[in-house]
Amino acid sequence: MIRIQRPLRLNTVLVAATAALLAACTTPGPMQTSGIPGVIPQAGAPAPAEVTPQVAAAAEVLTRMAAQQDRLYRVAAPLLIDNAELCTKHARNLLGFTAKNRYTYPGQYNEAAHLVLGMGERLQVTNVLVGSGAARAGLRQGDRLVAAGATPLPEGPNALSGAGAVFGPIVSKQATLPLSIERDGKPRDLSIPVTRACAFAIELGNADNVNAYADGSRVMVTRGMIGFTQNDDELAYVVARTMAHNMLGHAGTQRNAATIGSIIDNLTLINPDTSMLIGSGGIRAMPGDADAAADRLAIYLLARADYRIEGAPAFWKRLATVHPAKVLNAYTANHPAIAARAAAVDRAVAEVKAKKSGKKPLVP
Repeated sequence: MIRIQRPLRLNTVLVAATAALLAACTTPGPMQTSGIPGVIPQAGAPAPAEVTPQVAAAAEVLTRMAAQQDRLYRVAAPLLIDNAELCTKHARNLLGFTAKNRYTYPGQYNEAAHLVLGMGERLQVTNVLVGSGAARAGLRQGDRLVAAGATPLPEGPNALSGAGAVFGPIVSKQATLPLSIERDGKPRDLSIPVTRACAFAIELGNADNVNAYADGSRVMVTRGMIGFTQNDDELAYVVARTMAHNMLGHAGTQRNAATIGSIIDNLTLINPDTSMLIGSGGIRAMPGDADAAADRLAIYLLARADYRIEGAPAFWKRLATVHPAKVLNAYTANHPAIAARAAAVDRAVAEVKAKKSGKKPLVP
């Protein structure tokens, strides 16, 4: 289920068609002059001369976050949509877009969103999940949300929670959401079909440690891990494996859910408390059998989403070599069973290839 954005926090989530349905993502909707995709400057926006150096610096931070979040969201899309069948306990009907306004951001970042990125009181679309009903209906980054059905959508500081309250009753009863938007200053009406998908929130972790976290409902990849990956397939390996831990309930069975949840909450902040990452951060290392199970499931998730699974063994071996278990706030320290994991990945790749050759369903 998608959660409403907490005040002053930049969570990355998908908009779900159950209960509280609207949340903001970390990716600021960019405007043409700033190079950030998706935000369309409002008419009468303040001139650049009014932007202080501090606000300009804040806008640069949001720009860097946007590039990482856009990539993470794009890579996650097929993994979420193409694996709904396997996400038995976690599949939901999603609308497939994220939205926010200037009040998503705290302090000077609020001003940067307003003065530099052109965001105002009204919610506007910041990302559309590739392959979702929203994408098929033609919803775009930068579209401003005006009404759902005949009900106007709220504006201002409480727009996110208010919009969720409007969307919920509509989508719980209908397969599509009638959505009125404003694009390029002109009104448009769209009909957004719901999309069945794995309903994991996809979060960007604002830290340089090379890690990824799963607390049962969220998938977080740090900017350090994103920087370590050399292509989208490698980033997909990380997202899929983190999804697999959620699907297998490992945070709960290992009694790590609260600890990992606190780390995710912290790292969604623009300026997190990095002292939480000292040592292991309180996370118990994953047992070898659980890690091997996640590796096997992840290969199936990747194959079903048409990612190149052949590169997975080399990626995980490189990660373990460059960031070994002695680096206590990195991935291998939390997942130290290297031999068991490598064997599981190799077996799973062989299994998937055999099923493909035999034209059998890709089900683990």
